[in-house]
Amino acid sequence: MGTVSRVNGPLVEVEDLTGAAMFELVLLGPHRLPGEIVTLRDGRATVQAYEYTGGLAPGDPADRGGSPLSALLGPHLLGGVYDGLLRPLTDAGPWLNPAAAGFSQGPASATRSWRFTPLVEQGRTAAPGTAIGRVEDAGSPAYLVLSPGGEVSAIRQAGHHPADAVIAVVGGTEVRLTRRRPVRRALPYLSRLEGTVPLTTGQRVIDLLLPVCLGGTAAVPGGFGTGKTVLLQQIAKWCDADVVIYIGCGERGNEMADVVAELAELPDPRTGGRLSDRTVVIANTSNMPMMAREASIYTGVTVAEHFRDMGYAAVVIADSTSRWAEARREFASRSGILPAEEGYPADLASALAAFYERAGRVITLGGATGSVTIVGAVSPPGGDLTEPVTTQTERFVRTLWALDRDLAYARHYPAISWRDSFSRDADALTRGDPENAARRARVGGLLAEADRLTALAELVGAGALPARERIGLLAGRLLREGFLRQSSLSALDAYCPPERTALIADALLTILARCQDLVEHGVPVASVEDRDFSPILRAKEAPREEVPARRDTVLDDLETLR
Repeated sequence: MGTVSRVNGPLVEVEDLTGAAMFELVLLGPHRLPGEIVTLRDGRATVQAYEYTGGLAPGDPADRGGSPLSALLGPHLLGGVYDGLLRPLTDAGPWLNPAAAGFSQGPASATRSWRFTPLVEQGRTAAPGTAIGRVEDAGSPAYLVLSPGGEVSAIRQAGHHPADAVIAVVGGTEVRLTRRRPVRRALPYLSRLEGTVPLTTGQRVIDLLLPVCLGGTAAVPGGFGTGKTVLLQQIAKWCDADVVIYIGCGERGNEMADVVAELAELPDPRTGGRLSDRTVVIANTSNMPMMAREASIYTGVTVAEHFRDMGYAAVVIADSTSRWAEARREFASRSGILPAEEGYPADLASALAAFYERAGRVITLGGATGSVTIVGAVSPPGGDLTEPVTTQTERFVRTLWALDRDLAYARHYPAISWRDSFSRDADALTRGDPENAARRARVGGLLAEADRLTALAELVGAGALPARERIGLLAGRLLREGFLRQSSLSALDAYCPPERTALIADALLTILARCQDLVEHGVPVASVEDRDFSPILRAKEAPREEVPARRDTVLDDLETLR
């Protein structure tokens, strides 16, 4: 036991903490506030507290936790709402009191009984990472209990068992339904796989032009009001992951309340149940302790790795990493660390790299294939995309979805700029599908040409351009309005499966090719521009079987110009 000697906000200095180690958990004061050792010097430990330190005073006791900062993992996770240290908010009162009974010890659902079904028999040998049991009533997908490796000397029969009870003994190690794992240390795996499987999001501009692979990384930079939160919520609702971990890192409480309410109400298209049954929400809002915000993204990715080890595809959505970086900057300034650019600590780049490095599609210890995909929002102050967090993030992610203020103010959703964004995984994802690769190249080329011509038309006027280039402007308009723009409020357009995305893109490309052919055969370009393209522009909100008929309607109308 040590003694608190100084309190400076979340920074607490402790003396006489004999035998302590770096990053060890420390319990501070009579309320046993959790903290983590970040500096050891001359017998004095500097601890970053993860709770409000009001009332903590010099002379209060400080106890060693004996382990690094850890999260309680178990069947209670799916469908729950937790704070940055994975403590429950679902059953907490309106005011979070860390000393309240049950809050600091873990969720009440972690101590309830769960319906356990064994998958191996006593006396068998279970390899490390293989499933020895399944929990049936822990949400969707099924929660698997993994083996530490060795002979199964004892295992419980099927039935309801408490989470903290020993349900098996494998290789001399007691196995429970819940366990604690350090959040800053990545969970092990056998090998990493190449990213060749796309994560389908249902957003056409992403799935066709800027895809992200399972196990990939993506960043969403954008200023205030450009639609970052809406886009991330749509990905959380519609992506084809098995488990979604949504981290509200320093965001407004009303936004997090909306996320939780919508997830509870939305049906899951994969299972027919509630979408929240395969979602873990970590809500560390702007009014919660600052340093718990810093730990929240590590907690979230640890939960994702836990489900990855079961062979599932997990997606981590962090909104936003800028608030996480600001928490690190505030702590650095209090602890006297030499600041770098804009006051951020010099290790900002390495910290971002370490976080995104935990993504990947891997072969687990049990031989299954699982993945962790990380999508992080970046909120640059004033929309300045040259500030340190944005520029450093761009170095380490494989995909960038840059949001454009002009598109957002024009009510173009999603407001992803196809000029400023990139996907380093696009070629690998389309390598085995030459048809889709050609479609992506054609759409991207038309949009790039339309952007060039738009700038030229603003100088000389569209009427002064040659006919071929005016068709290029028409192509840009039709692709923006009929393909890239989606309505998150439309039942048919909020989610667009890959087959429908390809169908709409091909219909537009066919129409544009016919327009170009007509102009080359002497048809006045003004006549082509004045045709009614509304049937194909509205095809995105029509049933899939109507898209070919709408395409043919426009093509038949164009044929009358010959």
